[in-house]
Amino acid sequence: MLQSALPALGLLLLMVLLAFALQRWKKHLPGIGHQGGPAMRVMNSVALGPQQRLVTVQLGEGADATCLVLGVAPGSITHLHSLPMPAEVSVPGTSGAPGATPAGAFASRLAQLMNPSSVKGPHAPR
Repeated sequence: MLQSALPALGLLLLMVLLAFALQRWKKHLPGIGHQGGPAMRVMNSVALGPQQRLVTVQLGEGADATCLVLGVAPGSITHLHSLPMPAEVSVPGTSGAPGATPAGAFASRLAQLMNPSSVKGPHAPR
C-alpha cells in the first residue's frame, strides 16, 4: 500500500517545491510580474445600484495623465467619458489654505452669509 503511494507523494512534493522556487524566482527578477502598461489609480467610486458603480480612474502620470469615467456592472465595463487631468489636482486636507478643505469652504461661505454687507449679487440674502 505504501509502495504504491510513495511515487505519488514524491511527485506532489516535487510540484510544491517547484511552485515555491518559481515564486521566489519571480520576486527576485526585475520586470517579471510587473505590467509594463501605464499607471492606473482609482480616484473615486460611487454605487448606483446593488451591482452597478460609476468609477473615476486616473490613467498615466504627469502631463499626459487622463481621467476616465467608467460604468461598471457585473458583465461589463463601459467607457462613459474621458478628459485630460488638470495641471494641479487639489486633494482635500493637503493644502494649508482655509478654503481648501470642504469644511473650510463651508466655514468661509457661512461667514459671508452671516455678514450680509459683504455678499453682493442676485442671490444675496436680504
